[in-house]
Amino acid sequence: MAQPNKPSLLPEALGRALNSDVLVSVKGGQRFQGKLRGYDIHMNLVLDEGVSLDGGKVSKRYGTMLIRGDGVVFVAPLE
Repeated sequence: MAQPNKPSLLPEALGRALNSDVLVSVKGGQRFQGKLRGYDIHMNLVLDEGVSLDGGKVSKRYGTMLIRGDGVVFVAPLE
């Protein structure tokens, strides 16, 4: 039996941002930047070349990092 088309639960905008640089803001005001390598339906994010930003400047380098979706305020693509 064929299943009816179901809308995707994954955010479409995140799919377009895969393998691109993004800015991520989390609860508490901390911001991170890196290449978006993956995400799931909970908005857990995997960033490569991840860095923490303080006042727009790099304050710490993490490399590959996971950001839990329950703390994400926004994700913005960088040009």
